[in-house]
Amino acid sequence: MTQLASIASTPATRAAPYDLEGLRAQFPILGLRIGDAPLAYLDNGASSQMPQPVIDRLVHYQRAEHANIHRGVHYLSETATAAFEGARRKVQRFLNAAEECEIIFTRGTTDALNLVMHGFGRAYIGEGDEIIVSTLEHHSNIVPWQMLCQERGCHLRVIPCNDRGELLLEAYAELLGPRTRLVAITHVSNALGSISPLREVIDLAHARGVPVLVDGAQAVAHIPVDVQALDCDFYCFSGHKLYGPTGIGVLYGKAALLEKMQPYQGGGDMILSVSFEKTIYNVIPHKFEAGTPPIAAAIGLGAAIDFVTGVGIERAADWEATLLDYATEQLSQLPGVRLVGTAQHKASVLSFVLAGVHPHDVGTVLNEAGVAVRTGHHCAQPVMQRFGLPATVRASFALYNRLDEVDQLVGGLQRVARLFA
Repeated sequence: MTQLASIASTPATRAAPYDLEGLRAQFPILGLRIGDAPLAYLDNGASSQMPQPVIDRLVHYQRAEHANIHRGVHYLSETATAAFEGARRKVQRFLNAAEECEIIFTRGTTDALNLVMHGFGRAYIGEGDEIIVSTLEHHSNIVPWQMLCQERGCHLRVIPCNDRGELLLEAYAELLGPRTRLVAITHVSNALGSISPLREVIDLAHARGVPVLVDGAQAVAHIPVDVQALDCDFYCFSGHKLYGPTGIGVLYGKAALLEKMQPYQGGGDMILSVSFEKTIYNVIPHKFEAGTPPIAAAIGLGAAIDFVTGVGIERAADWEATLLDYATEQLSQLPGVRLVGTAQHKASVLSFVLAGVHPHDVGTVLNEAGVAVRTGHHCAQPVMQRFGLPATVRASFALYNRLDEVDQLVGGLQRVARLFA
């Protein structure tokens, strides 16, 4: 997004680029108090909150549209089907996918990654072949490939990063070889906020005919994503990090690849016909959507996309960059704080440790001050090992956060320092 820089102005002189308070008013949960303190929700990397329009859309479906889809000719089934497939079209436009059939609804990013491992990996990756991931990956983009390696005798190759948490492109180029069959890489590190140089990664892979899968879970709410411009072969994300419900995610895949892949779940709408002798699978995307899908959650995701589009992803990104720069400046001035992950290009994640205090203790005291952060290894243990740490504290910002919530975080950390002095 933006290069980290020192900020000369103060919070009082820096106006939000949009009606921040009006925006916050659409999130009922932000009015909560934790004890005597107002809630400062800085755990958006784990799950963002839902605005009232998304909540209302979910309630409306349950009250006035609920029925199973694709199977009925009655009013409710047709209405629910239209809303569900309408959500698919919204995702297509949001990602700028070429075709509606390239959008597959999943349970989340993890489910989407496993779908690719089963449907593509098991078909096209075999003994002696290589899969490239990066040091920055979430466990969800490591473990499925390790499973495949154990099953098929293929090998995992890892792109290293420097001390700032930036991937080393020269090392990546050297990893690409005649046995490379897939590159699976995060768009934004959930643990550090580093933005991967996707354009370069994809170009280098495609020059060798290697497809690229992108884990976009931490990106879609913070960075404009155009899958055609990126030219990635697969892209996946989760609804609950995009101001939508849990239990819903998306796998984008180029139609030509999806057509060749086999489904890894059977039953329901993923078939055209079944006999005891043979099953004929449905067309994409339905081939990969076995059983009754998360109908309400998909409709809610569509509403969340409407909300984000209405705010403007670029405007939200600009504001989050302001929050990140201000938080970086303020925490850098606190004695004993070490920032972990200082890449030049970052999304709105700030990971850090406080000398002499375990991150879990930091999180506990911050909670007493009303500040919600994430502590631990963030399901990214290889990243933690790279930096010689068991865990960090992670503050992650969203389009509704305020500068005074950063101040609340700083005040809480000062309290932690006093308590553990």
